[in-house]
Amino acid sequence: MKTFSHSFLILALALFLMPGLTTSCNKFPSENGQGSLSWRFSSGILTRAITDLPDTDSFILKVRNSAGEILYEGAYGNSPESMLVNPGSYTVTAVSREFSVPGFDMPQFGDEQVVVVKAGAVTRATLECAQLNCGLRLRIDPGFSKAYPGGSMAVTSTEGSLTYKPSEKRMGFFKPGSLSVMLNDGSKTTRLLTRNLAARDMLTLGISCPAQSDPSSQGGELSIVVDTLRTWTEEEYEIGSGGSDDAGTTKARAYGVAQVKEHAGEKGVWVTGYIVGGDLSSSKNGIKFEGPFESLTNIAIAARSSVSEKSSCVSVQLAKGDIRDALNLVGNPSLLGRKVYLKGDIETAYYGIPGIKNLTEYSFE
Repeated sequence: MKTFSHSFLILALALFLMPGLTTSCNKFPSENGQGSLSWRFSSGILTRAITDLPDTDSFILKVRNSAGEILYEGAYGNSPESMLVNPGSYTVTAVSREFSVPGFDMPQFGDEQVVVVKAGAVTRATLECAQLNCGLRLRIDPGFSKAYPGGSMAVTSTEGSLTYKPSEKRMGFFKPGSLSVMLNDGSKTTRLLTRNLAARDMLTLGISCPAQSDPSSQGGELSIVVDTLRTWTEEEYEIGSGGSDDAGTTKARAYGVAQVKEHAGEKGVWVTGYIVGGDLSSSKNGIKFEGPFESLTNIAIAARSSVSEKSSCVSVQLAKGDIRDALNLVGNPSLLGRKVYLKGDIETAYYGIPGIKNLTEYSFE
């Protein structure tokens, strides 16, 4: 009888303590079919010595399940080491700051990872720490105010606009995408140029006005000098006194592959890129990137000669004639990897991606 009472007390005590043990040991999968989810930053992230990276403990961490429900939201430094979750996919996001509209001195760093947690397993999301937005600085020459009294410069994007005073030296930050530089000369607003920036692109545009021979004249010719960081491309841009956007009208002002999509419908414009493949089809991966080639009727161009994804390409129609004879990869396999300038009509889609048809001119670099 004493033995029964002693055993009963031990069993009761074990049942009483079990819930507490299950809750505290959240580093390990439970026995009820759940898994353990944890997160950490990669040990190879940028340091403050390289860039203005804030303390990762202050990053905003969000953990969401596949239904979009937030399981945790708060400072990374205050987050639990792990949590028990049901099997399924989870999105772990960490950002240095919230960023939704353009602003000065607002770089956003972070990463987002989607992981799948299995029952009885420990799953860890490893977060990198790269810049997620892009930056554009206007370096406006003091002569601008003299040439355009009352004038101003602005950069616009889908999310909003930033006005740059002639004395503004800060970097403006935007979500990746198409950015347009606008000139207000005091009476009207004109788009000077449009650039497509990707995450981590940091672009500086130096804008100057040549000295005016006639002090009474206004609105002289603007010259725009480009200094880029991280992408390391260079270009010079000049616009006439009329201030019109002449992008695409000459070979020197040819659209890049990244700009083609947003200029669908324009006719007789120049586009430049590298010939990366041919034998196009409408399938998802429908471009052949290595020879030998079989189709005379099309080629594909891209921003880099190393591209091997259809989604990064622009398709090019080769109508029967001299241009087809000169550009097709069947008879000219050595053209693969060459940079080419093409003049034609931009189509919204040709073989499932933006395309160029009705070529009238071409030129090689």
